[in-house]
Amino acid sequence: MRASIPSCNNPAGAHPRQPRRSPSARLRAVECHLAGGIALALAVTATGLTALGCGTESAPRPDIVLIMADDMGFSDLGSYGGEIDTPNLDRLASHGLRFSHFYNTARCCPTRASLLTGLYAHQAGVGHMMGDDGLPGYRGDLAANAVTIAEALRAAGYGTYMSGKWHVTRHVGHWSGNDELTSTHNWPLQRGFDRFYGTIHGAGSFYDPISLTEGNTPVDLEPRDDADAPYYYTDAISEYAARFVREHAAADRSGDPLFLYVAHTAPHWPLHALPEDIERYRGRYGAGWDAIREKRQEQLSELGLIDEDWLLAERDPRVPAWEEVPERERPWFERAMEVYAAQIDRMDQGIGELVATLEETGRLDNTLILFLADNGGCAEVLTDRWTGLAIPREALDGSPVAVGNDREVLPGPESSYQSYGPHWAHVSNTPFRLYKHWVHEGGIASPLIVHWPSRIADGGGIVRETAHVIDLMATALDAAGATHPENRAGSGSIPVEGVSLLPAFQSQPLDREAVFWEHEGNRAVRSGKWKLVSRYPGPWELYDLVADRTEANDLALAEPEQVAALAALWNDWAARTGVVPWDEIRERRRASRVLLSRP
Repeated sequence: MRASIPSCNNPAGAHPRQPRRSPSARLRAVECHLAGGIALALAVTATGLTALGCGTESAPRPDIVLIMADDMGFSDLGSYGGEIDTPNLDRLASHGLRFSHFYNTARCCPTRASLLTGLYAHQAGVGHMMGDDGLPGYRGDLAANAVTIAEALRAAGYGTYMSGKWHVTRHVGHWSGNDELTSTHNWPLQRGFDRFYGTIHGAGSFYDPISLTEGNTPVDLEPRDDADAPYYYTDAISEYAARFVREHAAADRSGDPLFLYVAHTAPHWPLHALPEDIERYRGRYGAGWDAIREKRQEQLSELGLIDEDWLLAERDPRVPAWEEVPERERPWFERAMEVYAAQIDRMDQGIGELVATLEETGRLDNTLILFLADNGGCAEVLTDRWTGLAIPREALDGSPVAVGNDREVLPGPESSYQSYGPHWAHVSNTPFRLYKHWVHEGGIASPLIVHWPSRIADGGGIVRETAHVIDLMATALDAAGATHPENRAGSGSIPVEGVSLLPAFQSQPLDREAVFWEHEGNRAVRSGKWKLVSRYPGPWELYDLVADRTEANDLALAEPEQVAALAALWNDWAARTGVVPWDEIRERRRASRVLLSRP
């Protein structure tokens, strides 16, 4: 379906791939526009950013494109040390910037709430997932007084578009089977977007995604006559993103800037990928997870993204050494990672098409592109006991779906519904500890690639400032010369928590005291080099992230004053932003289940 942006030379961190078809002249023009193949710098901090001057007559307001992957680890991309073929993202990195200390919130919908609002997830009403616990920070529904980035930019004259996964409201429409959850008040068109194509719910089949919607209208898919060309959600997300750009450029608003939010579901489970993409990875993971982790750590160090002295986090105790895996089980494990890689590969192809469309329409030079992931790699293991809206039992054509990581069923086709589990998730999160859900580095460390040709003169730089997903709203407003609305829905709005990253693009420090996390009782605060972190229900741990970002040497007993100071910061933040102790949330849910079970 797609071709990658062809390269004039292979940047460090990008891996060569076999061409799928002859590259078009259009894509060749994109590569030449992208500064002629500057190699990725290995360990530079000077970014060569030209004066920003955003929102002035001499420097028109930029288009802004936010692209987010789903459940992708820190080291999966080629430009972040991985062996997965991501030439388009790698090329954006080689001509832009990579952040080495960028963070998300450890989970899908809290990160989306923070990205959209510039707030901590609890302030935005999405402190956990999509259930309603009757508490302001835990409504499972975007807060009415939380302004979205689309609302703020539309008020500043931007055209606003979204393609992909929404996942910030429990009101998912008729698919819920509950008449009380059919309101569209927190759907994209009601939260500032001019056009939308995607899913309201959080997960589902790539061949028949649940809650698929265009605008406010449900989309019902039908089986295609050509079985070799099925509907594939990653392709649809990419196609609509490019369509929105083309149609904006062709319309009477072509002179207005645009904001585009592209929220991919790849590579979130289920492990669904197209055969031609899977085939390119056949045999690539035969060496097993231990060897791949070690190679990724080596690559990350060579790229200057991690310190060579940091220890590789210990293998998850649930995961055996590769040589101890029975021969009969290895084909399933290899295929699981092959499919996961293919999902990311396909997403990268679509990003290449989007970049080509921006070039084709003459918009790329003044487009700020930011790419990130919503949380670290996911260790969840699907079984046949999993149920819910995201777990189909039938394919689009009515045939059965085998749910769960059955070693006798190879992942990839619509008839399977599986995950890659901790075995490969700890590879995705190399070199860090733990996964999605947890707020140790493996759960929250994300790539952040920034590309802005008219503003970043010398690409390939690495930004080492600590940054967080709450900063993306402030960054977009700063780049657009826009202000945050003081009111929404007839009442005062919550001021943005994040800071603009534009100074960091110019190698300037960010003005912040600390950043914070809480998810399912897992807690953390980072201030400067220090990080205080707790894995629920355990005690605080303290790490010096300059010397030990892989969190191998707990200094809590040796530095009690530092622990106390950071714990006080975290407690003040939690009280201010509406965090409730996880034990209390769990007890409220238990009591609610008891009430519901009574006659």
